[in-house]
Amino acid sequence: MSARPRLFFVRHGETDWNAVGRLQGKRDTALNDTGREQARTVGRLLRDLVPDCESLDFIASPLARTRETMELLRQAVGLPRAGYRLEPCLAEISFGEWEGRTWKELRESEPNLYAARKRDCWHFTPPGGESYAAVAARVQPLLESLTRDTLVVSHGGVARAVLTLLSRVTPDEAPHIDIWQGRILVFEGGAHRWEPS
Repeated sequence: MSARPRLFFVRHGETDWNAVGRLQGKRDTALNDTGREQARTVGRLLRDLVPDCESLDFIASPLARTRETMELLRQAVGLPRAGYRLEPCLAEISFGEWEGRTWKELRESEPNLYAARKRDCWHFTPPGGESYAAVAARVQPLLESLTRDTLVVSHGGVARAVLTLLSRVTPDEAPHIDIWQGRILVFEGGAHRWEPS
């Protein structure tokens, strides 16, 4: 059996909502200036990691913040801004009615639901939203279909699901792992690492 292709996972650059801790989910927020520079930084890093990066398959979530990140990083490595495909399964976890709010607000206004999420973060479903387990189920078929080294631009919630599918991270651990912006999460040989480390 051949080895699974490498996956280079990029979380979209910062948005104003990231900066103040608002849950974005499926809301279509835009990058801020910091996020745009993070996208360019990732592009430069990619060229160092994968000198022939034009050979990669490029796939993005359809949300605006991921598309802009993808286009800026491709431009930074000297590739056309276009030349990637969109996959709806890579959209961020839905926080449903919680989108637009902060964890502090939810802790105060929804203490019982907030506590339930703390008890079982992986399976908890916010009102009108979805669980990390559901995200993993929708992303898994795409990961299994990859036939060559691939760069994905997606979201923090999706990264946590991918960690359980391609690495040794458990569902209990995954929701609590920081997913950095401006860095690349590399999946290779059943393990993961951050670049730069």
